[in-house]
Order: sequence, then structure tokens, then C-alpha cells
Amino acid sequence: MSEYAATLSRRLPRGWGHLAFQFAIWMGFYGAYQLARGAADRDVVEAFHNGRSIIDFQRNMGTLFEPALQRVVEGSTLLIDLTAATYWLSQFAVVGLTLLWAYFFRHEAFPRFRNTLIVANLIGLALYVLVPTAPPRMFPEFTDTLANHSAVNHQSVAALANPYAAMPSLHSTDALIVAVAMALLVRSRPVKVLWLLWAPWVWFAVMSTGNHYWLDVAAGMAVAGVAALLVFRPLPRRA
Repeated sequence: MSEYAATLSRRLPRGWGHLAFQFAIWMGFYGAYQLARGAADRDVVEAFHNGRSIIDFQRNMGTLFEPALQRVVEGSTLLIDLTAATYWLSQFAVVGLTLLWAYFFRHEAFPRFRNTLIVANLIGLALYVLVPTAPPRMFPEFTDTLANHSAVNHQSVAALANPYAAMPSLHSTDALIVAVAMALLVRSRPVKVLWLLWAPWVWFAVMSTGNHYWLDVAAGMAVAGVAALLVFRPLPRRA
């Protein structure tokens, strides 16, 4: 074993086997995601009906503001690039890196951080099957920002993405969980503030790129809250 590998091994909180088990958990989740994707793909008509229902609901409430957000982003190359990168990186890259950071540097907090994400995403996957929803970019009122401006878009990753997974927004769910967890775990106050700004920025990015309605974002926040309540609920006392 090399000196670097030996040093890393000593720093592992619970050994290589435990770390490998964490990766296995996420591979299992990916498998569950693909099953949910296949189920949702069979209800295309319902997905478009549900998407149109959200648009009509928001319009009737006078809160269909996502097209205005899109116009703001479309007017700035910088915003187009930043929101596209945020959309593609926030759910897997940022989540994965923050989990690794917590695993190595705040290991006592890692299990609940991980479990909150897992529970939230499983709730979201169940809702994708029960309520498949076409995203805004599939309707004429909206623009598909990623398709128009980004080299990576939903067509180029069609085999990996669920096209009818708008409700709830798991991007928003994961961003909120990560933002709160990291703000609690880091020690620097400026860094805490930056992490707290992460979730609103992701919410802006997913709406302004035409991938989610604000109602999806609100539902994603609710999913995060339910997951946190389930994971952090007090254990019943033994008599």
C-alpha cells in the first residue's frame, strides 16, 4: 500500500468497507430512480395534463412569474451559463461532494444528513410515479433555456433523465437539505451565509431554465421538511 493510501486509510472514520457501503447505497438509489423513471414514462398524457393544470392554477392565482424570470436570464450570457451549470451540477455533484465532506470531517452528523437526503428522494420518486408532470419547458408559454443555449441538455442525457419529473422539484429538495446541513456544520460565518444562499439560488436556476414551476419548488421544500421530521424525530422512550 502506498504512503498516500495508508494515510487516507488512517483518516477513514470507519474503514474502507463502510465507505464502500455508502457508495453502494447511492447506486441502489440510482436503480430506484431508473425504475421510477420507467413508470413515469408510461403516463405521458397524464404528465402533460398535470403540467397544464399547474400552469392554469398559477395563472389563475396571478403567480405565473417563471416566464419573466426566463426573460431575465435570456438577456445575460453569464446568467445562462451559471443557471445551466447549477442545474446540472447541484443535484448530484454538489450533493455528492458535500456528503463526502461530511463523511470525512463531520462524521457524527453524516448519518442523519445522508438519511434525510435518501428519505426525501424516495418520497420524491414515489410522487413522480403517482403524479408524473411535464416541466414548463415542454409548454409554449416557456423557453427551454438548456436546449437553446447549453451544450448539455435533456436530449443529450435522455437515457439518464426522467422527462416528466417536475413535481416535486428534487433539485430544490436537495438544495435545501444541503444548504441547511452545511450551514450548521461549517464553522465560518461567511461560509454559513453562502450555504444558506445556495438553496434560493438553485430555486431560481431551476425555474429560470424552464425546468420547474414555483409550485414544484414549494413542493420540494415541503418534501425536505417531511424528510427532516422523519429522520430527526425523537426516538420513543422505553418504559
